[in-house]
Amino acid sequence: MASSIRIRAIATGNNVVVQSLIQHPMDSGFIKDSKGQLIPPHYIETVTFEHNGKNIFTADWGPAVAKDPYLKFSFDGGKKGDTLTVKWIDNKGQSDSADATIA
Repeated sequence: MASSIRIRAIATGNNVVVQSLIQHPMDSGFIKDSKGQLIPPHYIETVTFEHNGKNIFTADWGPAVAKDPYLKFSFDGGKKGDTLTVKWIDNKGQSDSADATIA
């Protein structure tokens, strides 16, 4: 199965810019389907980014985050060739992770 995470990390000197896109429905539980029934909540609760195994960014989310969330941030201390790992877990216990090499 293909990963739900797309990630790009580019180093410029000591600074690394990270961009990620996560494919997830992010259903709030307040939207109705075509039959008028509420779609049960299904959203990412925690997203974690690790640089060479060390946690550098954690986001705690709820049902108000849009479908297929996009995240962009930067951090200092990375260099080309280092490993960046993204992990998420949702309110149903589903999860995914992906690794990227900093370019």
